[in-house]
Amino acid sequence: MVNSLSKITDDARISIDPKEYERIDRDIDYYSDKLAYVKYMNSYGQYKRRPRNTINMTKTAARRLASIIFNEKAEISIKNDQQTNDFINQVLLDNDFKNQFEEQLERGIAMGGFAMRPYVDNDKIKIAWVRADQFYPLHSNTNNISEAAIASKTTVTENHNNVYYTLLEFHQWQGLDYIITNELYRSEDPTQVGMQVPLNSLENYEDLANQVLITNFVRPLFVYFKTPGANNVTLDSPLGLGIVDNAKHILDNINTTHDQFIWEIRLGNRRIAVPRTMLKTDDAHPPMFDSEQNVYAPLLTDDMTQGVTDLTSDIRTQQYTDAMNHWIEELETQIGLSTGTFSYADSGLKTATEVASDNSMTYQTRSSYLTMVEKAIDGLCEAILELAGQGQLFSNGQPLYTYDLVNKPLEVECHFDDGIFVDKDKQLDEDTKTLLAGALSKQTFLQRNYGMSDEEVQQELAKIQDEAPETTPEGQQFEDETGGDGE
Repeated sequence: MVNSLSKITDDARISIDPKEYERIDRDIDYYSDKLAYVKYMNSYGQYKRRPRNTINMTKTAARRLASIIFNEKAEISIKNDQQTNDFINQVLLDNDFKNQFEEQLERGIAMGGFAMRPYVDNDKIKIAWVRADQFYPLHSNTNNISEAAIASKTTVTENHNNVYYTLLEFHQWQGLDYIITNELYRSEDPTQVGMQVPLNSLENYEDLANQVLITNFVRPLFVYFKTPGANNVTLDSPLGLGIVDNAKHILDNINTTHDQFIWEIRLGNRRIAVPRTMLKTDDAHPPMFDSEQNVYAPLLTDDMTQGVTDLTSDIRTQQYTDAMNHWIEELETQIGLSTGTFSYADSGLKTATEVASDNSMTYQTRSSYLTMVEKAIDGLCEAILELAGQGQLFSNGQPLYTYDLVNKPLEVECHFDDGIFVDKDKQLDEDTKTLLAGALSKQTFLQRNYGMSDEEVQQELAKIQDEAPETTPEGQQFEDETGGDGE
């Protein structure tokens, strides 16, 4: 039987409500600022439409959240295993992981999540980034996704017409075996997935196997990042929600207010009504006004007693500014940002120190996101090691790196830069005083202020010990008398 799909969710293996992807498509429209036109009735009773003057708060808020959650100063390390730490960080470096993750996190915050999937390319491990609208859970619960389909779409030109190919990559478990199934679909209609065709129908996939069986896997090869919080739109869905989903009406109010304000500015152009005869230009009536301006408008009368009438209306700048600030404050509350993030609060702009001392909403929201970020990075490191151990995927038939995840669980440590919330100079000064008072260990001091791993701390302490001067007899006598350590 020929396999044909209208939508990807029509596949019987995919068990998720199709409305979830309608929701994600709407999130993408808001993030991309592809909103509907404004329809209105003009003064003559005619229906018109015009482009909406928007302010893309979805993009602004997602970018702001992503930048304070994760940036290039983040450090990822493997505890108690320097060799594995070096291998993982080299793979991440080759993939420009830190910059890429921040960008994908921005999109994930807007759409509710994203996925990462390591793969082998030219004997190197690469990371594929999967958008929320390309990721389809199979059998799952609301806490874990163990099987999924990943969609990749390609548009090619055949006989001067666009043809749309969709590769579906199914990741499934069969007992302890991990199976990846690849299926290619072709359609001439961009709204349809189309008919299944052989993989070699498209040059990009001619070397791709129909099915790959891998043994000795302990986790899926993909990693799904889910935004924190429950999905209150589809209660049994394992997918996360974007910032649009519970703030759509507020975003609409912001755009409507901004659009009306811009339209009022346009309608508020200076207009002066004058008798029609004042605008006549012939031999008997030379121009009375500057021909380059559009201020004067003719009255439907030649009565010169009508005089000059100023029709200009005041622009309600303050009213619109107050309305915008009101909606923006509602948006900040809805998505978990402190008041004043995008506008002035009563006390003015908040500094980084105030954010930390107030235990602000932004700090709490960031902490929730970081929990999910750490979970995703842990899973990615494990998936990289699993893939690196499959010798059949490399040209020499040998594993790229061997690590026993079954008997030696991976301990990933993530250190995120807190400079936006913590006054680092003040923290260093306070920690130095506490260290000298003997109430803080040197290891904690180095980790808190310099982001060192346990192994790096031990190496640094060893260097300090080697560089310390030998204790003189007088110093030893002083230590014996005081019980001190000579410092």
